[in-house]
Amino acid sequence: MIRIKYFCLAVLFSAITFAQTPVRESLLQQANRQFDTQAYAKAVALYQEVLSQNLLPLQQRQQVLLNVAASYFYLGDNVKSEESYRAVFNEGSINDLPVSNYLNYAKVLANNGKMQESQKYYDLYQSNKLAESRKNQSAETFTKKRITYRLEYLAINTPDAEFSPMYYKEGLVYVSGKAAGAVSSESTQKGYLDLFYVNNASEIKALSTLNADGTEVDAKGSRRIPTPSQTRRLGSDSYTKTTSNDSRTLGSYSGYGLNDQSADQKIGAKSGKAVSFSKELNTRYHEGPVTFSGDGSQIIFTRNNFNEGQKGVSDDNNIKLKLYSARWGNGDWTNVQELPFNSNEYSTAHPSLSKDGSLLYFVSDMPKGMGGKDIYVSRFENGQWSTPINLGKELNTKQDEVFPFVDARGNLYFSTAGRKGGYGGLDLYYAVLSKDGTKVIEVIHLDTPINSKEDDFGLITDAARTSGYFSSNRREGNDDIYRFTRESSLYECRELLVRVFDNQTQQPLDSATITVKSKAGDQEPDKSLQTDANGWVHLCLASNNDFIFNVSKSGFVDNTIGFSTRYLTDDKPTRLELGMEPFVVSNILTSTATTEKKKISTDDSISALKHSRVRGIVRTETDRQPIEGVLVKLRNECDKKIYESITGPDGRYDFEIAEGCDYTLIYSKDTYGTNTVKISKVPKKAVPKVLSNDIGLLKKGDIVKLDNIYYDQGKEGIRPDAARELEKLVATMKRYPSLQAEILSHTDSRGDANFNRVLSQKRAQAVVDYMVSKGVTSKRLKPTGMGESMPVNGCVDGVICTEAEYQRNRRTEFKVLEIR
Repeated sequence: MIRIKYFCLAVLFSAITFAQTPVRESLLQQANRQFDTQAYAKAVALYQEVLSQNLLPLQQRQQVLLNVAASYFYLGDNVKSEESYRAVFNEGSINDLPVSNYLNYAKVLANNGKMQESQKYYDLYQSNKLAESRKNQSAETFTKKRITYRLEYLAINTPDAEFSPMYYKEGLVYVSGKAAGAVSSESTQKGYLDLFYVNNASEIKALSTLNADGTEVDAKGSRRIPTPSQTRRLGSDSYTKTTSNDSRTLGSYSGYGLNDQSADQKIGAKSGKAVSFSKELNTRYHEGPVTFSGDGSQIIFTRNNFNEGQKGVSDDNNIKLKLYSARWGNGDWTNVQELPFNSNEYSTAHPSLSKDGSLLYFVSDMPKGMGGKDIYVSRFENGQWSTPINLGKELNTKQDEVFPFVDARGNLYFSTAGRKGGYGGLDLYYAVLSKDGTKVIEVIHLDTPINSKEDDFGLITDAARTSGYFSSNRREGNDDIYRFTRESSLYECRELLVRVFDNQTQQPLDSATITVKSKAGDQEPDKSLQTDANGWVHLCLASNNDFIFNVSKSGFVDNTIGFSTRYLTDDKPTRLELGMEPFVVSNILTSTATTEKKKISTDDSISALKHSRVRGIVRTETDRQPIEGVLVKLRNECDKKIYESITGPDGRYDFEIAEGCDYTLIYSKDTYGTNTVKISKVPKKAVPKVLSNDIGLLKKGDIVKLDNIYYDQGKEGIRPDAARELEKLVATMKRYPSLQAEILSHTDSRGDANFNRVLSQKRAQAVVDYMVSKGVTSKRLKPTGMGESMPVNGCVDGVICTEAEYQRNRRTEFKVLEIR
């Protein structure tokens, strides 16, 4: 008889989830478990011990080396990561590797300065990714979905040009082609670009909303019919002639402004309304774009070659653009200085500082570039800016690359018309950079409606591209500022690697059938896939969806498992391992009311059973090890008879049950909490079934990590994805009435240690408050803030990590203080 297991998995980050685990965990399995939980330092130590035994077959050895390489990569040790990757790729026989390995190896090589070799493996990644996507086209239900955005046309726009916004404190600084009402209509400055400031960006009103299909709905809900575009460049008006700053490819953009108090008090700024940004910076020439240091004390901005009342011209009598810096002091910007790599003979413009202020990205048409205007980067070292480095042909083309912006994660956004596949005019892209921020790994085109057939440029956003601002002339040919909000997952699809294996021998199962059913309401047909000779299936699942996997193979018990791509915020592949039990029953002991044990022959198959059975393994809740000596009681709710069994070293128990009766299972052992499970009756006259009920027990001192309890940086509130996991903890507290628990909250290493300790205490208290609101008495809960004192990876002070690695340290655990 076929036995069905159903597990609901909540998977976060790149985790390996085992449907079943072997009776005893080998050294390799321990290493895999540490790797799965992203405890990379521990995983490396265990993997090295496994490799030293020199007992692994080639394929397993390669997988271990890949895991070691990935561990070193995530720990920031690119040299050792390269050694492990190289060992795999030099051994040959590397067919059917997950494509992510080629990309990770390319990143490692780039981080180590080996750009030519990096490009080779990036090309392999691209070709293998394309081949895999073609292979999986039959599973259209589960392939990529477009990222969707909501756009808003803002009230700060006028009939003139507004473009290139930049964050400043709670507000927004941007470039405008007129004086925004600050000067009279007779002003000679009317045609020049100046900086304007709104002190509270959240209060900028939207006049209309743009949909992905191009339709526009105004704030009152009426549909707006756009007028034909009128392509009109700055400088083509009646009162000012074109300058080198008028071209969008080297024009001003972004914002200035640094002190909210000055803007509010001296200029009379109103929330949601724009005012002139700085009397010191705004001159009779063009200003913009700009960038700010993290503490707001420094500004770097673009201006025509004009400073201290003097203008400079090139040999061909043109006024070029230059970059200037200034410091805040005495109520305005002071000490305006040229950057050292400026020149009268070429332009430098469009600055963007990295989060820590050590790197400056900018645009220039200096000699020996790739053609047109290129993006360069300079590093601030020993108190001065280094010689700029061209970001190379991986990013720059023969046309213009302009308006760079580097987000908090180190992704570089820019615009160009020089790449194939664009929609028209300037299109927005972002580049994935190497760890040192000077080499380009990959360039990705942004979807509509961010990009359009017109010019789209000057984008700013947060690290996750949750929301932001950009500029576009899609509406009647005018440069305007738009606000965008992402409404779907940032990751279009989730790469999933499924491995099916024999639960007894741990060997992969060839030609097992995996049926994938989407739980979305689109009524798409189920998709069936076959495992390869190594037990693997590769597929890409749509984001924000739930799925059911049914695994079947002749001679084995079917396995059914649930999987969700909701709340997955990283871009790493997920690996799912599914164990299958063969149709063999061996040495089964059945307890009776008189403790008489009946042996079932090893030759008996499940189909030959006269009655249904319930069986399982009792494990520890923390490390899932079998528990010996557990008293398992089975109570028949029809006649109230009780049957008993004591688990052996493998933690297994097995009972025969009668059809038509409900049963209760009770598990108990000294120092462990007693657990009770209800078994619904098998209908009378039904074919006998084998019911599986593996169970976990808690004991005093256990520390259990709560999956999916993560926090936004610097915040203490319970996120929606965390509330689901807390409901499981509430259920656990109710299942163990005697359980008393300590809630341990941890932060990442960023910020002040004392602040983090206080923040973690508030987070722990927020968890307690949530559970109390669900009916758990506060006397059973103790909140404790651990601060940054116990990271689970190498992300400590002084180490730069990815956001996903930092988030793993922003976690919550509970410790069993008392249970019986």
